[in-house]
Amino acid sequence: MSSGIWQRGEEDEGVDGFLITDIRKEVNRASKLKCNICRKKGASIGCVAPKCKRSYHFPCGTQKECIFQFMEDFRSYCWEHKPVQKFPVKESGGTSQCTICLDLVEQLPIYTVLKSPCCKNAWFHRECLQYQALSAGIFFFRCTVCNNKDKFQKEMLRMGIYIPERDASWELEENAYEDLLQCYQHCDIRRCLCKKGRDYSKPDSKWEIKRCQCCGSRGTHLACSSMKSWEQNWECMECRNILAKSGNYRKQTKRSLAASEKTDGTTCLLEEPSPKCPRQSPGSQRNILRSPKMMCQNNLSTCSHVELPASNGVRMSLSPLMSKRSWSLRKKHLRKERREVSNILKELRLQVIAKTTRLNINAENIWNSALKGFRQRNFSPTNTIEIKFTNCKSRSKTDTSAAKKHRFFQLLMLHLQNSSLFEGSSAKNLSLDFQAVKENLYFEAGKMIAVSLVHGGPSPGFFSQTLFNCLVYGPENVKPALEDVADADVAETIKMIKHANNLSSLQSAINNCYEFLAAAGCLRPITALCDKDVLVNDLLIHHVIKRIISPLESFRQGLRTLGVLEKMQMHPDAFSSILCHKPEGLSAETLCDLFTIHSSSDVNEVEGADFWMAYLQDVESGESVVTLEDILLFVTGSFSIPPAGFDPEPTIKFLHIRYPVGNRLLNCLELPITKTYEQFKNKMEFTIRNALRVERE
Repeated sequence: MSSGIWQRGEEDEGVDGFLITDIRKEVNRASKLKCNICRKKGASIGCVAPKCKRSYHFPCGTQKECIFQFMEDFRSYCWEHKPVQKFPVKESGGTSQCTICLDLVEQLPIYTVLKSPCCKNAWFHRECLQYQALSAGIFFFRCTVCNNKDKFQKEMLRMGIYIPERDASWELEENAYEDLLQCYQHCDIRRCLCKKGRDYSKPDSKWEIKRCQCCGSRGTHLACSSMKSWEQNWECMECRNILAKSGNYRKQTKRSLAASEKTDGTTCLLEEPSPKCPRQSPGSQRNILRSPKMMCQNNLSTCSHVELPASNGVRMSLSPLMSKRSWSLRKKHLRKERREVSNILKELRLQVIAKTTRLNINAENIWNSALKGFRQRNFSPTNTIEIKFTNCKSRSKTDTSAAKKHRFFQLLMLHLQNSSLFEGSSAKNLSLDFQAVKENLYFEAGKMIAVSLVHGGPSPGFFSQTLFNCLVYGPENVKPALEDVADADVAETIKMIKHANNLSSLQSAINNCYEFLAAAGCLRPITALCDKDVLVNDLLIHHVIKRIISPLESFRQGLRTLGVLEKMQMHPDAFSSILCHKPEGLSAETLCDLFTIHSSSDVNEVEGADFWMAYLQDVESGESVVTLEDILLFVTGSFSIPPAGFDPEPTIKFLHIRYPVGNRLLNCLELPITKTYEQFKNKMEFTIRNALRVERE
């Protein structure tokens, strides 16, 4: 909070980036300043209000009700100039309950009272809010009434509440949720017949305890309720009374019987869904997961048409048998979606301000240097990012700031694709890395991807459709496929169960992987061949989704940076085209559309434009020594077109010059006026080839 010191070093230098020499200078400066509150020297903090010359110690300022903002420039305000919340006249003057401690709080614009910016009648004691913020951390601190996070945190930071950048205290506690893993094992029937007691349970016998399928908090031995081992729909007395009063009990029993019968008359063991949810047959449950319309209605109010998620086994990649016409239509559709994404990201880019944050990046250690940069105190996603490569020998000195930034994000996305945070070959899902969870790296990865997209960097392009659907629709609405399992041994185990063609081979496969099933919580009695479908589905959901639920939530929180996740949920088709697909190769048509030709009064561009388009076609067909990527690199410093497009947009000018010039600062290609196409082509190839060769050397 000291006024005369800045974090000029890296995070590992000095004291968290504050250099020792700077600290000593600040101590010397503060030793001459007298505190306006206690009248003692050493007052290093000053009010930021213009013309205010008050200085004070931090503890003195707290006692005098000064406000310290723990964000951005860490500003301090004295008791006279501190920010005050504005209350409408009709809202102030009364009393209400603090929604944290439930004690009465006066509705007055004073230091000890704060009002929620998102809820009309939510009032808090400042002390209660500070305790909650310290406990919840940045990921879980939100309005206790409406759960709003962004607007609420912004206002509380403005009013001097400190929110630590760490996980919630209850998430860091070891074995905090251990009791949730214990299933209810107690017979609650009035007259228990088991001689070994009400807590005794032996699986696959008449003394197995069956829990109430509605509440799960009551149980019975099979023998005590005269149940058969295959019966699933047992409800305790309390739940049965509730269902009877609601009129759903008889209908539910009828549906459960119908759902458990196959068309050939055989009975199969099905796991009954909770009666609190609409009961569906197995076929209709599958349709809910696969239907894009249902997913839109349940999750997104503004969602347009959504393609079938990968949960139904359909992949976005094209079949080898797909016709040329279908392939052409598919490419056309992807281009349309990418144009839509470009407009969305340009809209998000309006949040970026002129204030710059400089990141010192070592290209050979891209992850650690990027992580250090993103975690430094003065980093903000809304600041303009400036990149300096510390190993400058590996980069060209002619690179512009935009080219360096694009190169940085390109290396970062490549590292993430091959990191331990993701698993799979080309289409990747999140992996489970406990060390990464502990260090909050999944959040940082999501944040980096969001910042890359908005700041004009490349997109990842390696998300599996299942991962994308989990991010957009929520993991509870996604059904993974066998292709999502990256572990070869696990995939082989699930395949053995899935391809078992008779009951004995199925039971043999289950016996061979007993420990795996137990660890996944999927051990159950198998009495029919059709049981394998439910078992395979549960195993896939456990391994692909439930196992990584903590990294997934952290990753989602990171993607919320700059509003990217919200836009993904509003426009799933568009974002799927860049997150699940690599950018298509450049074509003559793409470059022709990318560059806008600026007209000039003294130059006839028509013939020059014809030469330009003819040259692009020659390059595309391989009749040139340069490539389309070389042309783009020559003008912009980038090998590919970022999803957000270039800023400024690439242009072409025809001038009376001898050789073409690539102005990377303006993304402008200046082309010479020539009499023949051969002259134009020779000048283009000579200039681009030699310019790029010099850069590489």
